[in-house]
Amino acid sequence: MNHYKYSLLLLGGIGISNIGGWVYLIALNLIILKETGSPFAVALLYMLSPIATIFSNLWAGSLVDRINSRRLMLCLDMARAVCIAIIPISPSMLAIYLLAFMINIGSAMFEPTSMVYMTKLIPKENRQRFNALRSFINSCGTLLGPTIAGFLFWLGTPYTAIYVNALALFLSALLITFLPNVDSTVKSADKQKLSWQMIKRDFHSVYQFSKSNLFITKIYLLFCGMTIFMTAIDSLEAAFAKEVISLSDTNYGFLLSIFGIGIILGSMINTFFADQLQINLLIRFGTAITSIGYLMLYSSQGFISASISTFIIGFALTFANTGYLTFYQNHVPVTMMGRFGSLFSIVEAVFIILLTAVIGLSAELTSIRSVGWIGSLSFILLAIFTWRSVVGKSNNTVIAK
Repeated sequence: MNHYKYSLLLLGGIGISNIGGWVYLIALNLIILKETGSPFAVALLYMLSPIATIFSNLWAGSLVDRINSRRLMLCLDMARAVCIAIIPISPSMLAIYLLAFMINIGSAMFEPTSMVYMTKLIPKENRQRFNALRSFINSCGTLLGPTIAGFLFWLGTPYTAIYVNALALFLSALLITFLPNVDSTVKSADKQKLSWQMIKRDFHSVYQFSKSNLFITKIYLLFCGMTIFMTAIDSLEAAFAKEVISLSDTNYGFLLSIFGIGIILGSMINTFFADQLQINLLIRFGTAITSIGYLMLYSSQGFISASISTFIIGFALTFANTGYLTFYQNHVPVTMMGRFGSLFSIVEAVFIILLTAVIGLSAELTSIRSVGWIGSLSFILLAIFTWRSVVGKSNNTVIAK
């Protein structure tokens, strides 16, 4: 019974944080776009996240694998809430970018920490269903977040919405305090002080594991590739919706709500049929249809066609995320999960920065729609490679149930 209670508490904290996260993201996108009128300025905001990842994750993985994950999650939520609450009173755009950078550092550290905690808390046989439920909870946040953002924009300003996110993170931190401590026993060897020698040893450990488990590394890198393309292409989304198909702030919020509805439906299917859906099927189907959805989005002519596209993206994305995350949790040892995820996220972050910069500058020099097309077609090529990588008999042996 405690297992279900703690799972619900964890999912509740994730959901509350996700609602606030969407409100914050939409609000900050619109604030930057309004103040600068530049798609590249918005793309720069997206680039802050991978830059923060590079800055923090060189050492964060070593820290995550050696300290109390629940306590670290709590501290990171509180720190991010404070930084977000300061944004509306920031004196300049530079200050806003600096605060966003600090928030992204916290988020970059929170991701591997929460992954380690979830893997320790949830038994292996329940992880696929839990990941599907996590997508469902996130989708509820995705649905409610933009709707709340649109409502807050109608009542006040994007700065009002920023405060909502700060409150959401405080509530998320409160729920974390009720979760169990899964790191009650810490080996004395793990209590050593963080140092450059330790970080170098951790780099070597991850390298040896990756070299000995090439298929696991390949699948994880494909997941990173999907994240890279989605992040870079998403950096054009607000400018495309506002400037190309002329959506209002409120309609843009509703468009993202439709994205959330797609995730809800996909998550429900993943939850109810978790015992029947094989992980390789989730990865193949999810990656392929998500990439097609992006091509449809940047071919949209108005709200209706954009809504259909975002629904397809949301629906397919939950299959891909559930498949990749379950594969990751089942095949990477939890004792090195923080280091493995953190170090590979640095590689991911470098490519996100490069591709986002190229896409942002290209959109400034040419047109947003054409750049969106090219990015989406490249994403489809990655999806084809992913499909071929997991379809062979030996691959099925590894990742199927």
